Amino acid sequence: MPNLTKQDYLNGQLLLIDKPLGWSSFQAVNKLKWAIRKKFGLKKIKIGHAGTLDPLATGLLLICTGKFTKKIPEFQGQVKEYTGTITLGATTPSYDLETEVDKTFPITHISETLIQDAASTFVGEIAQYPPVFSALKKDGKRLYEFAREGKEVEIKARKVTVHEFEITQITMPKIKFRVVCSKGTYIRSLAHDLGKTLKSGGHLSELRRTKIGDYNVNIAVDPIIYADGLLGNTNE
Repeated sequence: MPNLTKQDYLNGQLLLIDKPLGWSSFQAVNKLKWAIRKKFGLKKIKIGHAGTLDPLATGLLLICTGKFTKKIPEFQGQVKEYTGTITLGATTPSYDLETEVDKTFPITHISETLIQDAASTFVGEIAQYPPVFSALKKDGKRLYEFAREGKEVEIKARKVTVHEFEITQITMPKIKFRVVCSKGTYIRSLAHDLGKTLKSGGHLSELRRTKIGDYNVNIAVDPIIYADGLLGNTNE
């Protein structure tokens, strides 16, 4: 654990956190906020993250404290890298495992060449529709709120840039991938759209954020370990 002082956190720190599966980004921020306040007897401290990760995703979360919270937009704008798994042959309303499978499709026609060719069509600037189960706002309300109420809402496509879309392993119906992309890219939508291009359904079944700009998850720390180290807790 870095030996940081109260003033260090107030002046500003960038903390590289490896978000666990099942945690919201908000929970990870709150865990560190609580530990920092408890350690130094602070009533309040500014702290926030630079880019949400869904609870079903793991990986790199950049958390800024103190004066570094002003740098959050700068970090959010950096290129991101993800690895994960897309399951073909089925769709879900949320485009991932948050919701149950709603439709199934045949996959016998899908070859490795077809998958590689389809993936290549998503490289470059693309128009992408965000998932209806997302935190984007429309008319002051988050899209997932409309979705959970069963209400249909018009969603506009957004331009995003996919720098690399590499298929790293194919074990049908699962394909593993690595994606390097711009801010605002939904990997869930990419999984859904790849399935559609292959004339078969597809949904995201695993996701890990590995890089944000030059920052790598390899040196990130679990939020529980960070908080326990800060407070000097042991495993007893």
